[in-house]
Amino acid sequence: MSTHHEPERGGARLSIHADAHAASRAIAESFARQAAAAVEARGRFSVALTGGSGPGEAYRLLGEEPFRSRIPWNAVHLFWGDERCVPPGHERSNFRMANAAFVARVPISAENVHRMRGELPPAEGAARYADALAAFFGEGMPRFDLVHLGVGPDAHVASLFPFSEPLRARDRAVTTNLHLPEGEPRITLTLPVLNAAARVEMIVVGRSKADVVWTVLRGPLDPYRFPAQLVRPVDGELAWMLDRDAAARL
Repeated sequence: MSTHHEPERGGARLSIHADAHAASRAIAESFARQAAAAVEARGRFSVALTGGSGPGEAYRLLGEEPFRSRIPWNAVHLFWGDERCVPPGHERSNFRMANAAFVARVPISAENVHRMRGELPPAEGAARYADALAAFFGEGMPRFDLVHLGVGPDAHVASLFPFSEPLRARDRAVTTNLHLPEGEPRITLTLPVLNAAARVEMIVVGRSKADVVWTVLRGPLDPYRFPAQLVRPVDGELAWMLDRDAAARL
């Protein structure tokens, strides 16, 4: 593993691993370590999961030994950063991916799994999720212990797409957006929630992501064109969890 100690743009720290397998193991290790620390300090651990292909192997590892036994699942609360507006069993559902990878395989209470209701009309699903966050975190912007984010080829994070109006949301935790290429509505957390987290991990693996990693971290500063540049935790850590292929241009 190679960790760059000089922070990148936005205070980001880079954690670069030999390959996708090593990066996935480091992501699972980070999850386990933070879960234990948060539960010891505050009695619970809150994490917002991501979709996409990047976290798949890391999530599978969470459901296997030794991670399955190391993590205090009874005090872990799982949320999602965004969701496609599809039923939970749909092949495009972020919940379905995480559920198959590890959620259904670990001893976590159903009450601790807070999925976005993608099967509802988008505005209703977003409102219901905002209520769920308020019930768990209380008033004000939710502060997650950990947020996982992928980065799309257009540098979007969660379902915050380039030049889309939700990038400007400041007074709400959850909103809707439309993924124009597919005409697909989404539910998504907003930037103020992402930037209120204690730790954000950008999970990016594969040579196909090398250009967007360079663009976000070293390219022109144009945050509404490249939304990942807007992820800058106010009072928290930002870590890019990369394999060497994704970091090839850095």
